[in-house]
Amino acid sequence: MNTKKMAQAGLLTAITLVLGLTPLGIIPIPPANVTIMHLPVIIGTLTCSLGVGLVLGAAFGLSSVYAAFTRPSALVAPILAESPLMVIVMSLGARLMVPVVVHLVYKAITKGDTVRQKTGVMAAAVCGSLTNTVCYLGLMLLFYTMLGLDSGVVLGVIASAGAMNGSAEAVAAALLCTPIVLGVRAAMGKGK
Repeated sequence: MNTKKMAQAGLLTAITLVLGLTPLGIIPIPPANVTIMHLPVIIGTLTCSLGVGLVLGAAFGLSSVYAAFTRPSALVAPILAESPLMVIVMSLGARLMVPVVVHLVYKAITKGDTVRQKTGVMAAAVCGSLTNTVCYLGLMLLFYTMLGLDSGVVLGVIASAGAMNGSAEAVAAALLCTPIVLGVRAAMGKGK
């Protein structure tokens, strides 16, 4: 990894941690939380590499674990009370899937063609954001069921929160990540 990419990865990691360790990155809108913490993960994956994206995804996941243990949402609290390990798996596992999906979607759409770059970045950002929402809430529902918690009631809350929050997060990812990624690539002199 060259010096520019290392500096960029360090900056994005710092942004991820600031978003994760302050109320800036996870905005509580009961009964769930809306997040913008996936944006540096998407940006880092698309401007640096999948490896950098995975490091950023891990930082996002670990800061989500911290948030879950220190200020759990109404949906996370019952799982945390029964199995802190499941909260760790839910928080970390979903976040590590984001860069993998972003990378694969971008590569599938662009196939090395710089003409498709904008479409690839936008689609990858939307898919990465939705991956975060679907994996996190899907694991939450799975763990509610496994723990014998009232998953029927939670299903409705998860579905509505996922639809509303997930849609807003996906739109934000497309609108914010696309110009940032294209701008960073132009500044670094690469139209990958």
